[in-house]
Amino acid sequence: MPTSATARPMTPATVWPARGRHTRGAAEDVLRRSLEQRKRSRDIDDFLELPEADAAPAERVFEARWRVDETVIVRARLSLTSGSDEGQDWVLIAEAEQPWRQEWPSPVGLFWPDEPDAGWDRVATADLSLREINPLPRDDRETRRLLRSAVRGGWHIHVVVHEAMTPDERGRMPVARWLPPGLRDRVVEHRAAPQQLRGVNWALRESGVQVPRGGAVVLPGSPAPDGYDVEDFSVRAVFLDGSEPTDLVAAVTRFAALPRPLPDGAQDALTALREDWHLLTLQEELERQRGLVAMYAEALEAMTKSRDLYREAAERAHEALVAYQESAGAAPAPRQASGVSAASPLQQITRTFERFKGKSTRPTAPAGEKE
Repeated sequence: MPTSATARPMTPATVWPARGRHTRGAAEDVLRRSLEQRKRSRDIDDFLELPEADAAPAERVFEARWRVDETVIVRARLSLTSGSDEGQDWVLIAEAEQPWRQEWPSPVGLFWPDEPDAGWDRVATADLSLREINPLPRDDRETRRLLRSAVRGGWHIHVVVHEAMTPDERGRMPVARWLPPGLRDRVVEHRAAPQQLRGVNWALRESGVQVPRGGAVVLPGSPAPDGYDVEDFSVRAVFLDGSEPTDLVAAVTRFAALPRPLPDGAQDALTALREDWHLLTLQEELERQRGLVAMYAEALEAMTKSRDLYREAAERAHEALVAYQESAGAAPAPRQASGVSAASPLQQITRTFERFKGKSTRPTAPAGEKE
């Protein structure tokens, strides 16, 4: 089983990350319409689309703010890359003022429309769906390649379910519909047909997990979170008859609660959310302007002190220079004892600058003159 990378920063308890790909039309138009509707229905307090000049090249950025439990503020930032033949990738980072609770609304569901075939619910790194079941390939090697690449990065929770027998339409509903709202858009469900059990378990050997016949397993991912034990996240029986798979829902929920490293690329997105936030309330804008005024005042005071220090240093240097010029035509000083020399005007200038720099320099006595 893969081990977790301890060097990677951990996901803060207040942070909710998500990633996907939009494959139909202009994603920015879909986002604008959806956010406008959410604002009108008061699902969110406000949103903002950053001007292109304020975003990175080939990137569109949307910010939104809303409240959960009436008083807890959530700030979220969705960055959208420029279009390609395969679609537009998006990364969403949300952060609440308190540790995240899975019963809160999904940030993805507040940015994107909750409509069938909306086009935003594809996995960015593979041809997989976030809201529908994903039948595994018939070829065992292809299954291994798919699962190996899909779990990398740590953005999603992957679940493999084995069908003990071919289910009817009731059994083809994804397990995500039973999950808390905060998990529904982060789970990728893979389905293995009845005859695929041996091949799927062969493909999963390098992950250190196995799928029970007619059961399911939550994959550890790469890297695996601390505290992952395959026995805790294997479900022996999943009844695909339309009823709630209670044990599987519990296993996925427990897995989501484990401390996990930040997904690949999420650190930059989280930094942008925290340090480059634009959607401010009037009170926040006032506090920001006050902070800027205080910062400018401190900078001006430091510049004034620096100017006074330089002026004092210049006056002392000028005095030393005058003393040097006056001594230039004077008679030579009396010979000093061996190893001892009187300080010259040039040394006085040097010492003046050294005192200004706050350094204590011990001058070296020049060698005695020869007759």
